[in-house]
Amino acid sequence: PILEEIAINYPNCKVDIFAKGGLANILFSEYKNVNIIYQLPRKPFKDLFKYLLIWIKLKSKSYDLVINVVQASSSGKLSTKVANAKYKLYNTTNETLKNSVSDYSHMAKNTVYNLRNLIDKSNIKTSSVPCLNIKLSLDEIQHGRALLDNYIQNKKEKTILLFTYATGAKCYSKDWWSDFYDSLTNEFKEYNIIEVLPVENVSQINFKALSFYSKDVREIAAFIANADIFIGADSGIMHLASASLTTTLGLFSRTNPMIYEPYCNNSMAIDTRIKNHNDIVEIIKSKLGLVYDFA
Repeated sequence: PILEEIAINYPNCKVDIFAKGGLANILFSEYKNVNIIYQLPRKPFKDLFKYLLIWIKLKSKSYDLVINVVQASSSGKLSTKVANAKYKLYNTTNETLKNSVSDYSHMAKNTVYNLRNLIDKSNIKTSSVPCLNIKLSLDEIQHGRALLDNYIQNKKEKTILLFTYATGAKCYSKDWWSDFYDSLTNEFKEYNIIEVLPVENVSQINFKALSFYSKDVREIAAFIANADIFIGADSGIMHLASASLTTTLGLFSRTNPMIYEPYCNNSMAIDTRIKNHNDIVEIIKSKLGLVYDFA
C-alpha cells in the first residue's frame, strides 16, 4: 500500500526497498517505481559477509526520504537511523491519528496515514488507503485460470478456496475444520471447493477436498485470483489472497483483526470466538451474492 501511495502521488519517484528474506524481489517484481531491493539474509550469522555488505551499500546512498514501514522491526528502525536522508519517518504510533482514524491500527495502513500526516494532513481521511496488490500480469492470471480449469474439470463455474493451515496457535484444529468443511459441502453443492496447501503439504481436513500445491508465490496468487472467494486463518497466504484481489475472509481467534484483517474487494475478518460455523456460512453466502447483505 505504501508503494501504491507513493506511485499515485509522486509518479516519478523511485523507491529502494530494504527487506529481510528472499521474497521481496518476487512480491514487488511488477512495481515500476521500485528501483533497488536490498534483501538481508534471514539468518545473518550464516551469511555474515552478505549481511554486512548490504548495510554498507545502504549507507553509501543518499535519499530524500526514508520510511520505516514495520513499526516493530528493529532492523527497520536501525536502517532508518543509519541511512543518509534529508527526512526520516520512523513510523511510530501517532496518538492523535490513532484516536481519530478508525483503521489507523492496521499494519498495512498506518504507514500510509503517517506519511500523509507528514506531507499533507488534509489528505489523511479524504481518500482510502490503497489495497494490497501483488500486481499479477495478464499472463499470470491466465496461467492461474488454466491451472484452476485443470483441477476442476466439471460444470461447476464457481470456486471456494480454503487454506486450513496456520502457524502456532493461529492454526484451527482438525475437528474445527472438518465440521466447517462438512457445512460448506452441504450448503454450496454448486461450487467447487478446493484446498490450497501450505509448503509443508499438510491438510487439516485430511485431504478430503481437491487440493492445489505450489511453492511459487506468484503462481499461488494467480490461482487464488481466479476463485470467487478465499477462506483461511490469519497467515501469510491469507495476505497473499488479499493481494491477489480476490474476496478474502480471514478467520481470527488469536491475533488482532484490527491490525491484520484483509481489506478491499469485499474482504473482511471473522472473529471465530464470536461467530460459529453457521454464522460463517451466512457471511459466505452474502459475499457470494446468494442472500441480500443487510450489512
